[in-house]
Amino acid sequence: MNTATECLLRMVEEHHELEDYQSGVPRWCTGCGDNAILSAVQRLCRDENLRPEKTVFVSGIGCSSRFPHYMRTYGFHGIHGRALPIAEGVKMTRPDLHVFVNTGDGDCCSIGAAHWIHAVRYNMNMTLMLHDNQIYGLTKMQASPTSPLGTKSNTTPRGSYLDALNPLTVTLGVQNVSFVAQVVDWIPEVLHAVVKAAFHHKGFSFIRIIQRCPEWLPRLFEPWLHDTGRILLLHHEQGLQLSAGLAKTYPNQQLHDPSNIHRAREVASGTDPIPVGILYRNPEVPCYEETRHAGQLHTPEYVRAGLEAEFDKFTVWPQEATRPGA
Repeated sequence: MNTATECLLRMVEEHHELEDYQSGVPRWCTGCGDNAILSAVQRLCRDENLRPEKTVFVSGIGCSSRFPHYMRTYGFHGIHGRALPIAEGVKMTRPDLHVFVNTGDGDCCSIGAAHWIHAVRYNMNMTLMLHDNQIYGLTKMQASPTSPLGTKSNTTPRGSYLDALNPLTVTLGVQNVSFVAQVVDWIPEVLHAVVKAAFHHKGFSFIRIIQRCPEWLPRLFEPWLHDTGRILLLHHEQGLQLSAGLAKTYPNQQLHDPSNIHRAREVASGTDPIPVGILYRNPEVPCYEETRHAGQLHTPEYVRAGLEAEFDKFTVWPQEATRPGA
């Protein structure tokens, strides 16, 4: 976008309503946690008045990865496990864009695991939302890396044999980690607050969203839904702020300093009660796109020069030849 166009857009700054970010009718099952995540994100876009043409949602494959279809912004529905390298390419080319990634527990933690690990290490300024329902939903109930021990599925009819992978402890163990949080889809106030905090964090924001799958694991989280004491709310002046209603509804609370990575790792290891809130935040970790001066290397002149240099390698230059009678 040229400077004149950019200035014109800033002069005529539009106010966007919630409907401006809604595209189509979601095809997720009734009661699916993806619906709550979509609502929280659309609220964020409205509250922050994000310009649709400056906002991008990237996904891989799975139920959660239909997310870009329901956002009236730019979007890229990628291939299985490859959402992060696509998003990183977008950010390197256009560091001015707001980039979000939506991925599932199979998409991110299985086939996309290597990309996930290195995305944490690169710490590019984007927000990743891991929709974790602990089962493969789109492909009809296979065990995923985060499925609890003993989960009966089409691939583990006698029950899964391995302990579930913990996305929080894995992420907190990677060099350059800068933001890690966990929420559940049935507490919308916290879900929205954490997504907002992740958006404002400068760096790679990793949010694990524990969500319900009413089709394949309809009763998995019922104990936590009916017993509010099994949710551990993490709060701190540098983390999640608790409203009076939230504090009254969920009495199990803990003051947690998100700058303490060692304590964050301890908290992340807990599964019952489920820790909810911001586990770790470090805004001092450098962003890869700034280290590499992203965007500056992709001017039209630079791209044209690069193409010409490549073409020159294969150009057959005419040789002067002496013709009879010349």
